[in-house]
Amino acid sequence: MEPLRTTDAFAIDFRKKFELGGKVIVVTGACGLVGRAFCEAISQFGGHVVAVDIPAAEPEKFAAVLEERHGRKMLGVSLNVGERAEVEQLKATILSNFDRIDGLVNAHQNKSHLKFESFECVTDDNWDTVVHINLKGTFLTCQILGSWMAENGGGSIINIPSTYSVVAPNQNLYKGTSLGCPAAYSASKGGIDALSRYLASYWASRKVRVNMITPHGVWNNHEAQFEENFARFSPMERLSYNHEVAGALIYLLSDASSYVTGDNMLVEGGWTVW
Repeated sequence: MEPLRTTDAFAIDFRKKFELGGKVIVVTGACGLVGRAFCEAISQFGGHVVAVDIPAAEPEKFAAVLEERHGRKMLGVSLNVGERAEVEQLKATILSNFDRIDGLVNAHQNKSHLKFESFECVTDDNWDTVVHINLKGTFLTCQILGSWMAENGGGSIINIPSTYSVVAPNQNLYKGTSLGCPAAYSASKGGIDALSRYLASYWASRKVRVNMITPHGVWNNHEAQFEENFARFSPMERLSYNHEVAGALIYLLSDASSYVTGDNMLVEGGWTVW
């Protein structure tokens, strides 16, 4: 949609610019902590959600809940984002149901199975698994779904790198806890950042905007010691909540951000300012 060519602020309905009415938005990792908040926010702003996740997460059931809550057609699809054939089939399924794709949110991630391993102990298989899902999965969805948008009038892509693709992990954060952050995660997320900037330039003339959101420290019943450590290193002295990330998503998906591309919106409580 072309922005109105005017300098008259009174001619703009600013509230309407945030609406997603009728838009079809694909969310990978839809059943995760942040993904669920993303899907609900998109639904509240009028969008049709295509909830994508692994079979064990049962995205079809989640989509049915969203459909009942909002009285609007939603779609759930189980797949592995790292497999080209499955992402190609996803595109075909979306187009057969909605005949359009307006947005893509890559909220999938893999790191949990490496959480307790030191860098010295990471195996080739573990490294490859994380990079395959995080980076290759984002590459495939952007290439297959993003290309469709580039050929059909444009759209908006939101990728999710990490604070640890901006700065290195503060190892003191994990002292006294069972938690940690694997090197493969940082490396894969750094690749997502670079890929997003590349695509923002590559597709800008074809009206596909590519941006990023970087959350950090999203509360998920963490250990008390971790919460205490986090508060000590964060300017806001607390973890975030998944719903606090979703406002940035609505802005970047909507026409309110029509002149924003290649941006990494940090929703991390000021973690990187000191």
